[in-house]
Amino acid sequence: MEILTVQLEPQKWQGDGLVLGLFQPEETNATVTLSPALSQLDQTLLGGTLQELITEAEFKAEAGGSVGGRVGGNSPIRKVLLLGMGSPSKATLDTWRKAGAQAIRWGNQQKCQSLALSVPFYNDDPHLTAQAMAEGILLANHQDKRFRSQPVNGKNGKNNEPTVQRVEFLDMPAVNSIETAQIIAQAVILARELVSAPANVVTPVTLAETARQIAENNPYLQVEILDREACAQLGMGAFLGVAQASVMPPQFIHLTYTDGTGAVPRKKLAIVGKGLTFDSGGLNLKTGAGSSIELMKMDMGGAAATLGCAQAISKLHPQGIEVHFIIAACENMISGNALHPGDIVTASNGKTIEVNNTDAEGRLTLADALVFADKLGVDAIVDLATLTGACIVALGDTVAGLWSNDDQLAEMIDRASKPAGEKFWRMPLEDAYFEQMKSVVADMKNTGSRSAGSITAALFLQKFVEKTKSWAHLDIAGPVWTDKESGYLNAGGTGYPVRTLVNLVLAFAEPITGDDT
Repeated sequence: MEILTVQLEPQKWQGDGLVLGLFQPEETNATVTLSPALSQLDQTLLGGTLQELITEAEFKAEAGGSVGGRVGGNSPIRKVLLLGMGSPSKATLDTWRKAGAQAIRWGNQQKCQSLALSVPFYNDDPHLTAQAMAEGILLANHQDKRFRSQPVNGKNGKNNEPTVQRVEFLDMPAVNSIETAQIIAQAVILARELVSAPANVVTPVTLAETARQIAENNPYLQVEILDREACAQLGMGAFLGVAQASVMPPQFIHLTYTDGTGAVPRKKLAIVGKGLTFDSGGLNLKTGAGSSIELMKMDMGGAAATLGCAQAISKLHPQGIEVHFIIAACENMISGNALHPGDIVTASNGKTIEVNNTDAEGRLTLADALVFADKLGVDAIVDLATLTGACIVALGDTVAGLWSNDDQLAEMIDRASKPAGEKFWRMPLEDAYFEQMKSVVADMKNTGSRSAGSITAALFLQKFVEKTKSWAHLDIAGPVWTDKESGYLNAGGTGYPVRTLVNLVLAFAEPITGDDT
């Protein structure tokens, strides 16, 4: 599918489907009125179709609302869609991303081959407008058909194969941000497909091979893969303890991005993603209704986003920054060699951990990954993990938790997430809660009580970051998966939070300005 900008007014465009984005009037219950340009278009080319759609559907231009129809007569435009963008005072960059998604879904449903969008610019900026809409189009248009023997019908019972071959953004100057959107969308799709694939397809070895492939295709990335023996030499007893029951070999993945100039980087950042390609719970087996064991292929959502970010950053090529992408990949399985509840493991920083619950395994793998990152001399570490069900209880399935010991880093993540349309809520690091984690036989236990489970998990991880002053933990258990299509999301893996991570890396290279840019 080709996406491009054209300095062409809607009155002069010809094709299958024209999408017109309209803001909702600020006055309550006010009628949507067409601009003079759109009124002229309606009268001269569309036979009054636009006004008829507004009147008959009582179209209010609310966010996500739409009304469309076929144009009669000999019009050079076959079908039109009026797309509501809500109140201009409440619009964010994600409004345009969702508008692009809604437009491409409509275009495919209507069997259009050519599609044009005419919308107001975000903050009078055609570059950001084009990037956001292109991201929405590419992400909504993506279909994961790897494991299907035949096409799947859509909600209307018809074949839902994409038909749109060309998308044009009207009355817009040439921009280079569409290429940026393609890079970011490809990274999000990589993460989506890794999360959605079953555990017999995506294994620890698969993640390592994916990292190798990303590095082979880009001169700014170097890859290091540590096997079980190398991890043992580094004393990674917590990570290897989780991995020891599986026939799949553990893989410790370390990708390093440099800008290729040879200059000393201004900033160094580490991103650490949890990489459990399947989590059975171990001997604390996930059982019963609501255990969601069949979805535990998604327990590598942090690793998937980390790899997606690495791929995007290597192509965007920011200057003056060094980024380390780290994943301790393994399975948490059951065998005669499995960790027992009550076993004690020793992490690579020498701390001992009583494993009182083998289903709290992600923090054990992250412990050694964080120690590894902490030794790299970076300015900041951000870890992300599908870590706790408690975070879903607290924040639901569309908002992730954020913990940090550095207000500035937390603010950077917040500002990076807003233009990405990915939501985070900062949670407290309540030191007193770590009392729950104290062990009578080891330095600590890996779980506390049911109370504040996501907070105690963050406090546990913090114990393995000793040298690096700035650290943040993202619990993304809720948003990495969705069961239904919505906006630019399709059912399955969401690719969350690749866009936030990319924005964060770019902010370290060159600070983000404004609240939503």
